[in-house]
This record gives sequence, structure tokens and C-alpha cells, in this order.
Amino acid sequence: MPIRQLSTHLINQIAAGEVVERPASVVKELIENSLDSGADRIRVDVEQGGTRRIRVTDNGAGIEADQLHLALAPHATSKIADLDDLEAVASFGFRGEALASIASVSRLRLASRPADAQSGQAIEAEGGTLSEPQPAGMPTGTVIDVRDLFYNVPARRKFVRTERTEFGHIDELVRRLALANMEVGFELFHDGRAVRRLAPVADQAGWLRRVSDVCGQGFVEQALELERDHAGLRLSGWVARPAYSRSQADQQFFFVNGRLVRDRLVAHAIRQAYRDVLFHGRHPAFVLRLDLDPRRVDVNVHPQKTEVRFRDGRLVHDFLFSTINQALAETRPGQGVAASSGARPEFFGFTGRASVERSPSQSGLGLAVGDAVSSYARLVQAEGGSGSDRIEAVDAGDMPPLGFAVAQIHGVFVLAENAQGLVVVDMHAAHERIVYEQLKRSWGEDRVRSQRLLVPEKLAVSRREVQALETHGQDLGRLGFELDLAGPESVIVRAVPSLLATSDPLGLVRDLLADLAELGRSERVETAIDELLSTMACHGSVRANRRLNIDEMNRLLRDMERTERSDQCNHGRPTWVQLDMKSLDRLFLRGQ
Repeated sequence: MPIRQLSTHLINQIAAGEVVERPASVVKELIENSLDSGADRIRVDVEQGGTRRIRVTDNGAGIEADQLHLALAPHATSKIADLDDLEAVASFGFRGEALASIASVSRLRLASRPADAQSGQAIEAEGGTLSEPQPAGMPTGTVIDVRDLFYNVPARRKFVRTERTEFGHIDELVRRLALANMEVGFELFHDGRAVRRLAPVADQAGWLRRVSDVCGQGFVEQALELERDHAGLRLSGWVARPAYSRSQADQQFFFVNGRLVRDRLVAHAIRQAYRDVLFHGRHPAFVLRLDLDPRRVDVNVHPQKTEVRFRDGRLVHDFLFSTINQALAETRPGQGVAASSGARPEFFGFTGRASVERSPSQSGLGLAVGDAVSSYARLVQAEGGSGSDRIEAVDAGDMPPLGFAVAQIHGVFVLAENAQGLVVVDMHAAHERIVYEQLKRSWGEDRVRSQRLLVPEKLAVSRREVQALETHGQDLGRLGFELDLAGPESVIVRAVPSLLATSDPLGLVRDLLADLAELGRSERVETAIDELLSTMACHGSVRANRRLNIDEMNRLLRDMERTERSDQCNHGRPTWVQLDMKSLDRLFLRGQ
């Protein structure tokens, strides 16, 4: 066939294949245009999952009547004028092809009224043909009505899922945009029924209400607030404590300058921050916003603008990892939310009588608080202190977060009484975390120790991996590796970290170089070492069925309060739970 120029309508339909994947894609583009117009009230009306109708109404700046035709023209926009604008994009819809693409695969009506206009004007588009503007009575703002999506592209319509599925995508999108723009009010209607009404908010209490509306109150109760600035980067928002992990990645919201993104570098940094506090196969939950100079991030790398590229990728990665990792390090008793404060009683499944191991110092069902205080005083004195000041503080109501031990059950659980009520501790899981953190500190203080291989091993690698070794050779040396180039595509392994000498050193080096070549960094060494230290901690901690006396139980509680990440064991399981007095009352139907 001869080369020919495609028609404008066909060009727009091809562009629609990139921009308009499904009804939710249309909603995304229209809401982002509303946000760019300065709207603080946005209403979305959807019929039949968006395939029959999508109408987005806002109270933004509006469009002048003589520019309505231009708004539906391909690659026409008010948001960029030259290359400098493109390199510092601060708006959402800057490509200028969204409205034209949507109009090419639907029946579209655009009505708008600027604040200084006497009335609004409307224009219609169907099959690539535009009508002349007509007067339209309306308040200030813009209304875009999209009907019969893909009516003229049957092949595309076949890929549209059920009404319920498509509306689910729209609802999820509105939730995400509502989190990114808390100062904006959102309303979502489906087939005339109100699904979401989110009022605009402007303070801390309002932000938490918005997060609760979108993610649920359970997320808010387990959320750790973040706010940190470093090197022109600012991270703010919330990460959920590891105990609130999810079976799916359905509560992961990350925004860059207000733009919702899914980025491999970001995902990797967050995953690494959670790596030794999350149960296997579970996913963390978070609502985070990263703000930085628009010139330091390229948002023009994906047609739907869901991916970005950072100019300083390693700096961003390290900043995210260190900030989140430090917040998670504070997940220990006495730091914020209790592990399971106010949990539903039925979760614990108490169906039989508990067997309580009684020590000679116990009487009745357990120690009285006064006996526990005396026991704690003996523990303090054994550690070289008087403890009398602490006893007076306890008498005044200033009890340690985990309180004082009263009993042990089946050689597995420690029961303690604190100011809120009852604390149940899994003694093996708790001690495992304590030993693990101690081992990590010891390794960190002497991490440069390496062990030479009896026979150096030669490893075949790619040219990119050789370049990575040349770039990161000094960093690898500090980790205990000794690697020499043996040619354009080979490396000689002479030494590895001493803790990993008995593992698979060649496999580790191969994976390490692959990570460095692909991502510019790798945590494989730290991960491998952490796994080894975790195994050592598991075998070195107290085992089930070991009987502890009261002093030993209290020593375990105090160590938990001092140890980072002690709310979870090395495998992400909770180490303790709190049953407050209200929960205990519900168990026994007290007050009902």
C-alpha cells in the first residue's frame, strides 16, 4: 500500500486507544482537567458503569466561548507553551489530546461558563464533527457529558467488562483522586444513586476523616504519620503498622506532586522498608505524597501519565526507604497505637478454660498489682538500680506500656496487667525479635569483615553488570566483597561477607550485579544477611513450653519496650495484643 496521511478523526481514535482504556480512563482525564481549572467542587454522574453516560461537573475557571472548538482539537492545551514548560509540568492534563480522543469514540457535549461571562456556551461533537456553540444556562464552571462510549468502535466495546466491574474502577479512581486533593469536594453518583459524598477538608482532623472515608477507620487506627523534608524532597502522609497488612495491594496510594503514580522505584523502596516486619505474602498499606521540584521528575513517560521517571532516582529511593524504615522501627510498645487495642473479643476465640501455670509466689488466679510491683523492684535491683522511684511512679498511675507480668499460659503466652487492661505476649515471637535486633546491631558494628574463598571463582556477566561493578565497586568492598574484573564479560569472586561464606556466593554476586545494573542499587546482601540473622535469632530465642518466673517475664516485657520493631516477630507476626477493659467487659457481657 502507498504511504498516506491519516485523517484527523482516525488519528484521534488511535490516540484514544492509548488514553481511553475504559470508562474510568475518561473519568480520570475529565477530573484532572477540572482540578487544573481550580475547581474545589467536582461531581461525577455515571450510568451503566460509564458505558452509557459519564458527566463531570465542576466549579472551575471555565472556558471562553471562542475557545470551545479549540478545546476539542487534538494537541491543543493552555498548560504548556514551550519546552521549558514541558520540563517543569505542574498540571495534570498537559498533552492536549484527551478531549479530542474521547470525542472521537463517544457522543460528547462540552458546556462552560467563565466567571465573567453572562451565560454559558455549549458545543457538541459526534463522529469527529463539531457543532457551533449554543447558549447554555449554567453556573460558573464546566460540564462535560460523554454518552455511548465506543459506540463507533465495536472492537473496543467488546473489551469493556460488566457494569459492576467498570463502576468499581471508577469508584476506585475517585477515591484515589480524593486522597490526593483533600481540599476538593467530590461527589459520585451511579444510576442516580449517591455513592460517595466527600466534603472538602483543610485541617488535620479533616484529613484523617477523608482517609477514613476512603481507606476505612481500621487504617486510621493503625496509621503512623510521616512528615520529613530532605534535599528538596518532602514526604508526608501515613503508613499502616505491619499488623494492618493486606492480602492484596488494594490500599497503596502514592502521589508525586499530587499525581497518582505506580512506580517501580517507589514500590521497591517501600517493600524494602517493610521487608522484615511483614508477614509472608502480605502487602503494606499506605497513603503517601512526595513533593519535589517538577524539573526533577519526568511525568511525560507514559500515555496515561501513571508512571514517572526521577532525575535523582537513588536519592528518592534512599529518602523513601530511610523515612519509612525509621517510622516502622518505632513500632514497639509505648510508641503510638497498641498492637491490637480494642480488638473484637470474638477474634480471640476463647471457647474453653485457660490453664494457668502457678508459681509459689502466686495466690489465687494470679499476682496482685502490688505483688507485681514488688517483683519489678526486685528485677530493677538485680539490674543494679534501686527501682524505688519507678515504684512511686507506678503508684501514681505511670505504669510501663506493657505493665507487669501476672502469669504464663502453657509455657507459650505471658499475661500482664497494664493501665488499659490485659496484655497477652507470645514469648517466643517477642524474644525472637529482641535477639534479631541485637544480632543486626552487632553485624552493623562489624559488617566489613569478609572471608576469602579458598579457590577464587570466575563468573560470567553482562557488559552492563561489568559497568555496574565499576561504578559500585567501593560500596561492594565495604560490604565485604572482593571482586575483580577478568575481562569485558567476566568477574572473579575472591571474597564475600563472612556471614554468607557458607551460602551460594556466586548466585548472590550474580543477583547483586543484576540489581545494580537494572536499579542502580541492591539490598540483596542486606536481605541475605537479615534472613541468616533471623534464622539464628529463631533458634537462639526462648522456646515454647519453657517456664519463666515472674522476674524473667518482666525482663522480657522491658526488653520489648526498648527494642525497635518489637510489635512484630521477624516473620511479621504480632508479638503482643491488648485487651482493654471494654473488650474484657464485652467478653463477659458485663454492663449488658
